[in-house]
Amino acid sequence: MIGAASALSVVQNTTVSLDGDVAATRQVLDAQDGPTVLVGHSYGGAVISEAGNHEKVSALVHITAFAPDNALISDPPPGAPVPPILPPDDGFLLLDRDKFAESFAGDLPADEARFMADSQLPWGVAALGGPVANPAWRSRPTFYLVATDDRMIPPPAQRMMAERAGATVTETAGSHSVYVSRPAEVAALVKKAATGVLA
Repeated sequence: MIGAASALSVVQNTTVSLDGDVAATRQVLDAQDGPTVLVGHSYGGAVISEAGNHEKVSALVHITAFAPDNALISDPPPGAPVPPILPPDDGFLLLDRDKFAESFAGDLPADEARFMADSQLPWGVAALGGPVANPAWRSRPTFYLVATDDRMIPPPAQRMMAERAGATVTETAGSHSVYVSRPAEVAALVKKAATGVLA
């Protein structure tokens, strides 16, 4: 997130539950000095959609992210790539390391993709079922970056969510790891969202 005077704060999502991640985000928002732009990638889009109703939030930026209306997961478009999610282990999910690069980081160097596969955070199954009761994109300016080569969240699904949210949309070639492979495009959209809304 970006706060007043362009100060940066990072929320560490545990991904155990959506409620827990929203609570952690609101705690960081409470500490901000003024208007704040919330930025979320992938599952983080659900977090900012729910946490974004906080009084200090001035805009939302979804980076190839979920922008749900109630449920996080819906049926994928026919023919969409299937993410290589392994069966749950003690209530947590991981992506198959051998298939990680192709699905999550197809435009990154092999060694960088391997590091990301090895350092992935287990995702709590319970986080999948957390409802977004009142999506903040209904009342906040919203921006969306579509990664056209994403094999985790199909681009047609991204466009549908962005349109439903009334978002200002930017598209760029890139994988689900577009924030690493195309940092200039990501930064430009965040700056666009921040223009005129931060005190």
